[in-house]
Amino acid sequence: MLSRATLLLALMVCTAVAAAAANGAAPQKPRARDLGVPFDGTPGPLNAITDIEGVLVGHTTLIEGNGKLAVGKGPVRTGVTAVLPRGTASLQQFSFAGWFSENGNGEMTGTTWVEESGFLEGPVLITNTHSVGVVRDAVIAWRVAHGPADPTDSWWSLPVVAETWDGWLNDINGFHVKPEHVFHALDSARSGPVEEGAVGGGTGMVCNGFKGGIGTSSRKLTDKDGGYLVGVLVQCNYGTRQNLRIAGIPVGREIEADDPYAWVPADLAERGSIIVVVATNAPLLPHQLKRIARRVSLGIGRNGSIAGNGSGDIFIAFSTANPRASELGHLAELQMVPNDSLDPLFAATVQATEEAIVNAMVAATDMTGIDGHRVRALPHDQLRAVLAKYNRLSR
Repeated sequence: MLSRATLLLALMVCTAVAAAAANGAAPQKPRARDLGVPFDGTPGPLNAITDIEGVLVGHTTLIEGNGKLAVGKGPVRTGVTAVLPRGTASLQQFSFAGWFSENGNGEMTGTTWVEESGFLEGPVLITNTHSVGVVRDAVIAWRVAHGPADPTDSWWSLPVVAETWDGWLNDINGFHVKPEHVFHALDSARSGPVEEGAVGGGTGMVCNGFKGGIGTSSRKLTDKDGGYLVGVLVQCNYGTRQNLRIAGIPVGREIEADDPYAWVPADLAERGSIIVVVATNAPLLPHQLKRIARRVSLGIGRNGSIAGNGSGDIFIAFSTANPRASELGHLAELQMVPNDSLDPLFAATVQATEEAIVNAMVAATDMTGIDGHRVRALPHDQLRAVLAKYNRLSR
């Protein structure tokens, strides 16, 4: 017999689906808070990185074919996700930024110039490991096409493109991500709710032994602390089931599931990575944004990550404040939050990172990829049961 809590959850989900259908919109996937997962802090209106005004997110999702791997043909389970810091204005108005690598078994292009200059000069793209090159080249072509009328004025670009490995489910050596897929992710980027789970660059990802992908969350500071917003977007593909913790509970040890990488020796089990993009409207300078990027590690650690040797854990943070800081021909007048007032922003980053990862796992669904490799999604009913066992359900 179903419990009263399970029946109430089913009713809530059915009501949300019916309301979305009545409005002609695609039904929203459930999020961690919908399941009663408790989190610290106060989210923004959308609980997404797009709560920061001007930030846009777009996806291209590529799913095609089934069965045995045929390199160059599929099955295909991959894509591209784009984050635009200031909409299309990001081509002309740069953003102060900082980045940090918790473990460097991964790639995020353009970061040496972010470190040197203190600016993020365009969008951030996330894809699979073997598609970084084509995505990087396509971003340059897109910026030239959307830049000044004279293309010779766009003669230099070092775009930020990051990756995680989807080769367990995807024909990663088939190079299925093409320039047109990058253009679509960029051109379709928008504000509002962000699609989560097995979408965009996160389509073929595995997280903590369950299906991973794209997730997002945000936090709003109190008026006393400035009322600023911090938004986080993750592409999560890291960790092992045994290490997974949600709301402080060892959920991975309580839920039985096939380990996607069971054949891998235990000392090599940390095969994945996580890319995290942090946005804020707080006026922060580059060295402060690097400090923000470092705090992402603490949010991932709350969910059980050990930043294993095989994991690329790479983060970038930017601020939409000080919009004229990169303009030529005038002395830039800057604002900044004092260092002694940064703690609420640090806390918001940790909290939003933790929730974004769980949102990605909650939104994901079961997926079968190359050679019948199957990855199970985190089961909602069992997650609720485990949290209830430890008195950690928020409803």
